[in-house]
Amino acid sequence: MSTVFLIARIVFSAMFVMSGINHITKADHMVGYAQFKGVPSPKLAVIGSGVVMGLGGLSLILGVYADLGAIVLAAILLLMAVKMHNFWTLEDAQAKQADMIGFLKNVSMAGGALFMFALMATEGAKYGPAITESLFNIKY
Repeated sequence: MSTVFLIARIVFSAMFVMSGINHITKADHMVGYAQFKGVPSPKLAVIGSGVVMGLGGLSLILGVYADLGAIVLAAILLLMAVKMHNFWTLEDAQAKQADMIGFLKNVSMAGGALFMFALMATEGAKYGPAITESLFNIKY
């Protein structure tokens, strides 16, 4: 089962590592959308979110305080869902549909990250090879 958990961590987290790299290396292309959505300090926000996503993904893959990485990813996904995919404010049906899909994608991935957090932060849980122990130690 350890191998399955490791594969799941890698498959789930690879997207965050790649997105983080894209946010950092292609920040200039993403700033306009962040400005359009009213994000304060859009370039800093794009690069900062890239760093958080990249580090969160690496944390899960490597097992370096993976529980912390998972909860941070869940938080940023929910924040991005509300700020960047606020479909309820749009009137154009096509734009509303696209933002709703982005919103639901972020919320569902936040659910996956919360599930990983719950597993990794539970006392005595085994979730595959890891470099460090969990930071949290929740008893159930």
